[in-house]
Amino acid sequence: MTNPFDDPDGVFFVLINDELQYSLWPAFADVPPGWAVAREAGTHRDSVAFIEENWTDMRPKSLVDRMAGH
Repeated sequence: MTNPFDDPDGVFFVLINDELQYSLWPAFADVPPGWAVAREAGTHRDSVAFIEENWTDMRPKSLVDRMAGH
C-alpha cells in the first residue's frame, strides 16, 4: 500500500489549525477535529505550493504570541 499523502495524482485539501499550522490532507478523508480547510481540493503540486507560500513561520501561534509578550 502506498501513502495517500505522497500520491502525485491525488486530490488534496490544505488544512489549518488554531496554531496556524498547515497540513496536506487527502480529499477523500474526513477533516479531523481541530482542523479547518484553508484551501479547497486541488492537485498535490498546487496544495504543496500553497503551503510553502503561506506557512512561512513554522512556530506555533501560541509560541509566537508568548515570545511577543501577549
